[in-house]
Amino acid sequence: MESALPDIKIDTTPAQRPGVVLFALAMGSFAIGTTEFATMSLLPYFSKDLHIDPATAGHVISAYALGVVVGAPAIAVLAARLSRKFLLIMLMLVFGVANGLSALAPDYHTMLFFRFLSGLPHGAYFGVASLVGASIVPVERRASAVARIMLGLTIATVIGVPAANWMGQVIGWRAGFSLVAALSGLTMLLVWMFAPKQPRDLDAHPMRELGALKRGQVWLTLGIGAIGFGGMFAVYTYVASTLLNVTHVTAGFVPVVLCLFGLGMTLGTLVCGWAADKAQMPSIGLCLLWSAFWLAVYPFAAHNVWAISIVVFMIGCGGGLGIMLQTRLMDVSGDAQTMAAALNHSAFNTANALGPLLAGMVIARGAAFNETGFVGVLLALGGFAIWLVALWDNRRRLRLS
Repeated sequence: MESALPDIKIDTTPAQRPGVVLFALAMGSFAIGTTEFATMSLLPYFSKDLHIDPATAGHVISAYALGVVVGAPAIAVLAARLSRKFLLIMLMLVFGVANGLSALAPDYHTMLFFRFLSGLPHGAYFGVASLVGASIVPVERRASAVARIMLGLTIATVIGVPAANWMGQVIGWRAGFSLVAALSGLTMLLVWMFAPKQPRDLDAHPMRELGALKRGQVWLTLGIGAIGFGGMFAVYTYVASTLLNVTHVTAGFVPVVLCLFGLGMTLGTLVCGWAADKAQMPSIGLCLLWSAFWLAVYPFAAHNVWAISIVVFMIGCGGGLGIMLQTRLMDVSGDAQTMAAALNHSAFNTANALGPLLAGMVIARGAAFNETGFVGVLLALGGFAIWLVALWDNRRRLRLS
């Protein structure tokens, strides 16, 4: 299908136009970030329309995350020999169609299925986009390049999510998913126009990609993300509900706080990208401890609008963890780069499924929405414990080599 497209000549050498390429890739992360985080902010609205309680509505978010967990490794293996540019376009096509169908979902179970379908391309897109971005810059700037791609996701939390939340209040929650479908179409166009035409890897093979699963450091890095990131999602999923039911703000103030989270995540992405290029493993540990601290403060700050606004911003700063884990996987995966890069987002969305699930269980047992912060602390510290094991194992391997 790619050969049917017009042959646009693009200079793909690392010194030429990397900013334009990274912008095109970042637009896809903007679309993905909008749907991933906006679904959480729209939870109070679609739960009411679909006649389900907020705890059950959290399963819709978990269904999307499950789609990512399943889709990332499956697509990485099955599409190992495809052109990366062609694969990125096809992934956005599926993503856009699935989000358009989500906007039309008539009931809870249909919504679950469409959200699962929407999640399938997520991890593979980020994984392949990260590899493309890292390939067009010097090796010592890989993490910064990946961070610039991920800025699309963080800017989505500043612009896309508040906009979708506002649309959910004024037009209806379905408009938010329609917006994502349109953004997907724009991404396809930009990737077609500007992404480099890198040759297919004819040596790629499903078994080679599966070789990433034989590496202990790959599993430990994925474990850090799957558990440690769950803390942020345990809280963020119910931020809107906390603001409305515990802080008692007006509905119009909710997008403001969501925007603060996005600003924190944007700052954290930039700082963590820089830190990962300087001192990768220490930065990962510090980021996990940062998140644990602010998640512990969250339950106590929730009763004051100014305090919770500051804390939500600080929690958002911890979102830069994903950048460091992405480049860590590039370092420990050997020649199974596509699989490892995609699996990072399986881990990320395992956290996206685990955090809301555990938080929802706590809420269902009678806990207040702000008490999800305690769930978040335990998950962040769990990720830190896995980081300690990874650090020990890495030093042991260095001594033996």
